[in-house]
Amino acid sequence: MTSCNNSIPQPLIFVLAGIPGLESFHGWFSVPFFLVFVITIIGNATIFCIIRVEKSLHEPMFLLLAMLSIVDLSLVSVTVPRMLGIFWMNAKEISFKACLTQMFFIPSFYVMESGILLAMAFDRFVAIWFPLRYTTILANSILGKMALAILARAVAVLTPAPILAKRLESFQTHIIAYSYCAYMAVVQIACGDVSNHIVYGLMVIVASVGFDLFFIILSYGLILHAVFQIPSWEARAKALSTCGSHLCIIALFYSPVVFSVLAQILGYHMAPYLQIIIDNLYFLVPPMVNPLIYGARTKQMRERVLRIFHCHRN
Repeated sequence: MTSCNNSIPQPLIFVLAGIPGLESFHGWFSVPFFLVFVITIIGNATIFCIIRVEKSLHEPMFLLLAMLSIVDLSLVSVTVPRMLGIFWMNAKEISFKACLTQMFFIPSFYVMESGILLAMAFDRFVAIWFPLRYTTILANSILGKMALAILARAVAVLTPAPILAKRLESFQTHIIAYSYCAYMAVVQIACGDVSNHIVYGLMVIVASVGFDLFFIILSYGLILHAVFQIPSWEARAKALSTCGSHLCIIALFYSPVVFSVLAQILGYHMAPYLQIIIDNLYFLVPPMVNPLIYGARTKQMRERVLRIFHCHRN
């Protein structure tokens, strides 16, 4: 229960604080944010275009990678420009309707990315356990249904967020201590009983990231079980190497979430600016690193990228 002696009615305009406590360093923060944005756009656009053009890459693993690139491009497009506006032009004001829009789309793309990582784990599971039936099990029609399921879950899980936020009638302040409109950040400055909102926020985490991470761990447990039954060490190494890129991406994607949850469970209270920086890492680092990891570790992708640079050089 949050009580407010001097509450204000639902404002038409919110003010995004950026990174509270480090306002004087906003200009410096803008440099890595901008570089991450540029690298992410170039890297993911390159990956998507290569997969789209190269017919030989129209395999389940690469088609899922193309989906991941589209989601990554969408995620940085709805987050970074607003952040750069705050850092460069002090454009902190955001209308209530625009705040609700951000509140839906930003976590939706994050949940979609988590769902795609689960689909990629299933792809590796099928490749290891059922290699002869791989293309049959993961036919294009099945991939299409998986993509629709990922989209439908994100919409179903996140649609209540702006609806519930719109029902908040009074607030302690119109300043949101974040660099974007996060649902829980808005709830934290609301007055009155917000217990239902907190429960909903926890349900979103469990139904998306928690669900996906559990089944990803289960998939890789079964993959390791199958791999270590292979008598040849060389064959084991080859089988595990096909999972290397995906494991790197999973580690980068889920590490900030796991770190935040463990910190709260263990009672470690981070400084607000540190929590916001970590939250920003959710949306910035994985989209930038995904194409770099797949470009460097996947032989087919690496060959196509080198061929493009070779053609431009000539």
